[in-house]
Amino acid sequence: MALSAEDPATGAANETAARAFVDGLAAAGVRHACITPGSRSTPLTLALARQAQIRPWVHLDERSSAFFALGLARATGQPVAVVCTSGTAAANFHPAVVEADLSRIPLLLCTADRPPRLRGVGADQTMAQAGMFGASVRWAYDTRVPCGQPDEERQFHAMGMRAAAAAMGPLPGPVHLNFPFEEPLMGPSRSHRVIVRSVEAAENPRTPTEYPPNPGDVSRAAAVVARSRRPLIVAGPETGGLPADAIAALAACLDAPILADPLSGLRTGTHDRALVLDSYDAVVRALPSAELAPDCVIRFGGRPTSKALNQFLAGLGDITHILCDLPGGWRDADALRTITLHGTAELTARSLAGAVGSHCSELGWPRRWLAANADARAAMIAQAGQFNELFEGRAFTELQAALPAGATLMAGNSMPVRDLDSFLLSGAKTLTVVANRGAAGIDGVTSSALGAAGAGAAPVVLIVGDVSFYHDMNGLWAAARHGLDLTIVLINNNGGGIFHYLPQAAEADVFEEWFGTPTNIDFALAVRMYGGRYTLARDWPTFRAALGHLSQRGLNVIELPTDRARNAEMHREAWAAAAIAVRESLAPVPGEPAPVTS
Repeated sequence: MALSAEDPATGAANETAARAFVDGLAAAGVRHACITPGSRSTPLTLALARQAQIRPWVHLDERSSAFFALGLARATGQPVAVVCTSGTAAANFHPAVVEADLSRIPLLLCTADRPPRLRGVGADQTMAQAGMFGASVRWAYDTRVPCGQPDEERQFHAMGMRAAAAAMGPLPGPVHLNFPFEEPLMGPSRSHRVIVRSVEAAENPRTPTEYPPNPGDVSRAAAVVARSRRPLIVAGPETGGLPADAIAALAACLDAPILADPLSGLRTGTHDRALVLDSYDAVVRALPSAELAPDCVIRFGGRPTSKALNQFLAGLGDITHILCDLPGGWRDADALRTITLHGTAELTARSLAGAVGSHCSELGWPRRWLAANADARAAMIAQAGQFNELFEGRAFTELQAALPAGATLMAGNSMPVRDLDSFLLSGAKTLTVVANRGAAGIDGVTSSALGAAGAGAAPVVLIVGDVSFYHDMNGLWAAARHGLDLTIVLINNNGGGIFHYLPQAAEADVFEEWFGTPTNIDFALAVRMYGGRYTLARDWPTFRAALGHLSQRGLNVIELPTDRARNAEMHREAWAAAAIAVRESLAPVPGEPAPVTS
């Protein structure tokens, strides 16, 4: 029989159910939980605070908390729980939920709620929470109201295990559990107990399952690839990075250039990078698509950052596009795929290489791409070094030189991630390069970087624009509260720099007010309010000197003041220089056939 509201046993039932659920999470390998305290979530907060296996992180802002959890989950590869009270607190999770869905990051959203009897009748802090995240979650469940029945502990424990498993895959992503609690929310003080369990007593954190592609699909794809004379591999963004060695081996087998997005994990590292291209964005901007047109494209990861590359691929005409994705995945925004290989990237790459065996590309095929890439790269870097003003793209070449191997570099959306794409060079120094590119929003970026720092990644450097930095200033609170180390390079062009590259820039009467949107904020005050160190770098020597202190503890913000309009001009000058270099590099070579252009 259900307990009634205000029955003292109700609080004990709430706590017992919450403890069992948290115990299930711990047994499934969950090691982190982010909590924004509130009243209705008291049972879950107490359960997490009074155990020793899952680390609880307190936050004051639900949106920042969820993005912090997202950064933690991406860095660890394991589900992270997020807890909030009822009402609009849960709605603040939604931006991070969308990002976790599209970036395939495992989050466990635990929203406290009023019991069903109080829903839809005007009760305080009550709204429709069950299923509120819609198609953005892998599983959603409105739990039973705890009432102390004999099977309850077992059921809530199993729920924690199931939630972690659902978040991990085969297509990782967020899971939503909505917990209705009757009052009183906790039992008498004598019922409280501290659960202390050793980490060794629980299961180890889950390793993502490997899924082989269908052998028949592999055979069909291999037959097409074997006939290809101009194969091309596109390595797009991927949470956790793509398997560099396996894709490099496939490229070597096929004699195929790899267009490696900076978020793919293939641009930097000790793997074979002989066929890795890093300046393809400038190359395809400079050429009609036919001049370097492949006859077969093999795609791993998500949609590339480069708009020019996506347009190049979409304009290739009737060629074979082999889409390699996880089971349940379908990342094909331009509807180009001809064949789909559903499996984990490493097994797919190795299976395809094994099925193709030896392969011979058209004479000079990879050389043309590599030469154009090398010349475009050299022209872009040389042009960036000639500007007297602070050029935003150069911030990445300076950072790449200063960062130690093993560092994490996170880029904000809008212009920073595009400059990352253009100016992060292929190199042997291993860097973990990340961005919130699932939904590509500007919100929560600082909190996501702090989450990476919370996972133990060191050092972590975030490069972000002023509007995005403003959008998540609440997230800075976690740096001092949890003693986290983060360096933020703040590109302050006083507004929305990306709009200078869009048609709106020609609308002079409305542009600055409605698209340029000057922030006019003294960010030094905000940084100091949250206990951080602030440096204003008006030139590159000052910037390099500030980067020399990456080992310093705590929050460190380095502001680079730039001019929006002038930076747009400098980008165009760099692309123009690259275009000249690319056209010269593709001049016919005696003894080689001319590139096929149809």
